[in-house]
Amino acid sequence: MSEISELDRLLETSATLVDRAIGHLRGDLDDEQVELYDLAFSVAELGAAREARAVVDAAPLADRALLGQLADTFAAEAIVNVLQRLQVRLQAYGLAIADLPTDWSTVVGKHLAPAALTALGRELLARGGQLPMVGLDQEKQMMRETFRQFATDVVMPRAEHVHRADAMIPDEILEPLKAMGCFGLSVPERFGGLKPDDHEDSLGMVVVTEELSRGSLGAAGSLITRPEIMARALLEGGTEAQKQRWLPGIARGEPLCAISVTEPNTGSDVAAVTLRATRTTQSGGGWLLNGGKTWCTFAGKAGTILVLARTDADARPPHKGLSLFIVEKPSTDGHDFAYDNPHGGRVTGRAIATIGYRGMHSYEMFYDDFFVPADALVGEAGGEGRGFYFTMRGFMGGRLQTAARACGLMQAAFEAALGYGADRRVFGRAVADYPLTLAKYARMGALLSACRHFTYAVARLMDQEKGQMEASLVKLIACKAAEWVCREALQVHGGMGYAEETAVSRYYVDARVLSIFEGAEETLAIRVVGKALVEQAQSGRARPGA
Repeated sequence: MSEISELDRLLETSATLVDRAIGHLRGDLDDEQVELYDLAFSVAELGAAREARAVVDAAPLADRALLGQLADTFAAEAIVNVLQRLQVRLQAYGLAIADLPTDWSTVVGKHLAPAALTALGRELLARGGQLPMVGLDQEKQMMRETFRQFATDVVMPRAEHVHRADAMIPDEILEPLKAMGCFGLSVPERFGGLKPDDHEDSLGMVVVTEELSRGSLGAAGSLITRPEIMARALLEGGTEAQKQRWLPGIARGEPLCAISVTEPNTGSDVAAVTLRATRTTQSGGGWLLNGGKTWCTFAGKAGTILVLARTDADARPPHKGLSLFIVEKPSTDGHDFAYDNPHGGRVTGRAIATIGYRGMHSYEMFYDDFFVPADALVGEAGGEGRGFYFTMRGFMGGRLQTAARACGLMQAAFEAALGYGADRRVFGRAVADYPLTLAKYARMGALLSACRHFTYAVARLMDQEKGQMEASLVKLIACKAAEWVCREALQVHGGMGYAEETAVSRYYVDARVLSIFEGAEETLAIRVVGKALVEQAQSGRARPGA
């Protein structure tokens, strides 16, 4: 049996054991959190490993050997992680030590041996961190090259100032992106966007997001997330008049938009939103918004904000009492703002100081009897009580985008680590010439390649109106991987990595936010992925990717 088939066998054995472990659980989201968290990550890692290995045969002949090494390295580490998680909690999962494969350490050891890792690291060093990519047609390759050049020439030279000065994203970045149609990637062509009218193009969005995030997560990489969420919400639930009114502007980036869902006491528990929207007859009839929001990114610069509010306090279950509203306000670059609505009420915002992810500012917001007209309710009468569902439709794409952002940030950190390691000499040798550094490069490259191809695979699923679970899985693993890759990139820089003057210090603090926003890691793992996995097991349906 070949080494590749040995790894495939162990991957399938590991997946079968994970399925058994899931089936053994009761699905108690409070008492079984540790088990559900670990199993969700196990499913994510195994899914990424399968995708990494699936692309090898589809790659050009010249790239297959390197892609195969990267896929083998990632698969071997995934097997180690999964089997170790199972082994330490055999009883909780209804397993016995005899259920575990006896040869797993021998098989994976061939691919994680120091000689194998250092050889792979040298190959990646020689290539300057440019990894083979599979699954992009000529159009997507051109998109990647265009936005990569823009990120290199326009974003990167300005990213450090934006971060260190905690400044708003400058027009030198925003205006060219508007002209390039960046904000219209999720808007159908019939409304002035770039998305085909007859099908989705999540892969195009992923490619652009990844390259902009390579330039800067805060100053570029997150710009198209908010327009995507608002566009998808309108396409899902908006009236035709609302689509005609708002989608062309979203596509032009005029006005820019923000999303206001999170509240101080709810976090990722979207269904628990309490900001109130009450009917009013003033100004011809509409709604009054009262309450607070937090972590509303880009709220100052935005001219429109998509706000999730409670229109029915007595609805059961509670999420059926939520509705979405579009709030209009003037744009500002400031860290604080206050807007007195000529039709009644006030909204204020204060930027939250953060360790990273700077450039868009995330605001605490307060609405005080803020008036919005009746046609600001997404879907109008038919949209009342449907806001939770419209929001979730947008967040599905947001989670995929976050995985793409993680890949872009990993790419930037990887390139920085390779470049610095090659130039910096210690104890008479380049840092990059040491076996430990080369092993780090090998693991960084394997993680990046697997997460990237998993992200592409999920994008293709979403273009087929599938992939909701997989979008959560790829976010889990890519965001966790980005933290480790950026940490190791900083470590390669030594003391200079801790200095603000090096970009890698920014990558490190930026990476930390990825596992928090667009669905916190714990919420996704336990209450989204874990819950769904147990429900699938109890109903006899196959897990994702099985």
